[in-house]
Amino acid sequence: MFYRYFTEKLLGLQDILIENIEEIDGTIHIYCKLERKMHKCPACGNHTDKIHDYREQVIKDIPAFGKFVFIHLKKRRYRCSCGKRFYEKNTFLPRFHRMTNRLVAYVINKLRSKTSFTSVAKEGNLSIPTVIRIFDFISYSLKKLPTAIFIDEFKGNTGKEKYQCILTDPVNKTVLDILPTRTEYYLTEYFRNFEKSEREKIKYFVSDMWKPFANIGSVWFGNAEQIVDKYHWIRQIFWAFESVRKEEQKKFSKSYRKYFKNSRKLLLKRFDELTDEQKQQVNVMLYALPNLCTAHFYKEDFLKILDCKYRKSAKKSMSDWINSAYDCGIPQLVKCAKTMQNWLTGILNSFSASITNGFIEGCNNKIKVLKRNAYGYRNFKRFRNSILHMFSNKHISSTTKQATA
Repeated sequence: MFYRYFTEKLLGLQDILIENIEEIDGTIHIYCKLERKMHKCPACGNHTDKIHDYREQVIKDIPAFGKFVFIHLKKRRYRCSCGKRFYEKNTFLPRFHRMTNRLVAYVINKLRSKTSFTSVAKEGNLSIPTVIRIFDFISYSLKKLPTAIFIDEFKGNTGKEKYQCILTDPVNKTVLDILPTRTEYYLTEYFRNFEKSEREKIKYFVSDMWKPFANIGSVWFGNAEQIVDKYHWIRQIFWAFESVRKEEQKKFSKSYRKYFKNSRKLLLKRFDELTDEQKQQVNVMLYALPNLCTAHFYKEDFLKILDCKYRKSAKKSMSDWINSAYDCGIPQLVKCAKTMQNWLTGILNSFSASITNGFIEGCNNKIKVLKRNAYGYRNFKRFRNSILHMFSNKHISSTTKQATA
């Protein structure tokens, strides 16, 4: 009796009577049946405990102790006085299933990690189509919008589209939705489905320097503060400086070109943060190339704008830098100044709101790992659900229907 009690506790199934446990070829086989009790007839509603016959059903369960588990359930079929015959009810096996509820939950929980359907199928002793069929019953939908939205694209190569779009809440660090494309037409149709009251809740709309994103923000979220992410506008000056460096170093011999290339990090780093020896190395390189020296000066002057704590001071510093860069005579810096001028409002708004792209870039890295582990996705709906399932939380509405084994 005590042995049966502890075995039932270890097995974790309710109202079960274990008759035998065997180990066959590295797998555990549990022979059991349910306790006999009164059942209500589904036809006439009368109660009966008369047994008509028995049938043994083999059920797959979650792995235990590193071994696959099979439950051999001796199912009863009851007989009612009205002539109806029906199977007894249990809490762990849905009708027509050949796997327990907790095995389905085990599969769904395993798929929250950055893993593939194949690896989960091997762990759960299931076929790959069965795991996919279980997962396809999960669906996610975005019904309510938060107070802040960050929109960005990532390279998904799914559903005949090169780029997909990700929506996140940068304040609460949650993934809101994954969209199949980043085109302005699709984004317009997508946000059109939300009520005006929901769209008016948005206080901050953050994006990179992709024009369709800015257009969507201004049209559908007019009350929100349009912010250009700091990372995306800061890297413009580094791109411009790198372009000047590559152009200038071509004037030297092969050995000097390698020296400039290897010293790239010293040139990009803030001059004040270098050691005395590193400053001397940088000064030697800048002395040899006047245009690079000019670009380095504007790069350092631009980085000082990042030290501004308020929007007003940042506006003055940025305006002075743009006006000065227009007259520097270096095409790369002139182009950078034009970009800053075109996106000036969104750039200045980034000084008044402490919202960064750190969370969304981390999400994009996880998505890359997920896609690499699965060797890519062809089905966008499954790709989207995999991403949202990986980042699932209370802010995403999910629905799980009953899976059919």
